[in-house]
Amino acid sequence: MPVDPKVPGSVWTRPSRPQREQLTREQIVAATIEMLDAEGVGALSMRKLGTRLDAAATSLYRHVANKDELMELVVDDIYGELEIPAAEGAADWRVAVARAAADLRAMALRHPWIAPELGQAGLTHVGPHTMRVSSELLALFEAAGFPAQEKDQAMGTLMAYVIGIVTSEAAYLSLIARSGRTEREWVADQRPRFDEASQEHPRLRDGGSARQDVDPETIRDEDFAYGLDRILDGLAARLDA
Repeated sequence: MPVDPKVPGSVWTRPSRPQREQLTREQIVAATIEMLDAEGVGALSMRKLGTRLDAAATSLYRHVANKDELMELVVDDIYGELEIPAAEGAADWRVAVARAAADLRAMALRHPWIAPELGQAGLTHVGPHTMRVSSELLALFEAAGFPAQEKDQAMGTLMAYVIGIVTSEAAYLSLIARSGRTEREWVADQRPRFDEASQEHPRLRDGGSARQDVDPETIRDEDFAYGLDRILDGLAARLDA
């Protein structure tokens, strides 16, 4: 397969084009986010977005070269929802990182389509909000005392955990949304199937039975917090070493 030698451009690194019409970049971004939240990435097209904005698709191309550039803009806008807490010193880093991770997860669950994009921060996505969040998060690991060569790795470990969790959660919640039922109703519907399938697997049966009366959203929150604590335990042990 031939390789395209051209480095892909970015909406953030080329000069902006003069705006000679009423349709603004901000309107395009807002409408795109509404569409993505409601229908997902698969439903996004420039033609469909133009219809939503009561504008010709060609007018959108005066603001972005293609759908990839449009995704750069909307991802950065979503990153603007995040405010990373500061760590005053080495003793505060763990609380600050835990809060940042929880806020990142909450952001991704508000916008499930963004989960696959999170791993591209600083690569495909280099917008101002994205870079600010990445820099502020890196500062927390610097305040914790990680040496220069390990700060990126520590942050990458945290991000890998959060991205893995929210990607799974987003897919799960999207499945439930398509069913038209609440999470509690959907889980209750699945319970008889699980109970029957786990009859010959007592470890699975006992584990599921122990939490069957717990709200499923609470279970997800507890599972996220448990995994996050273990990640932070490992990072703290690395600092102690």
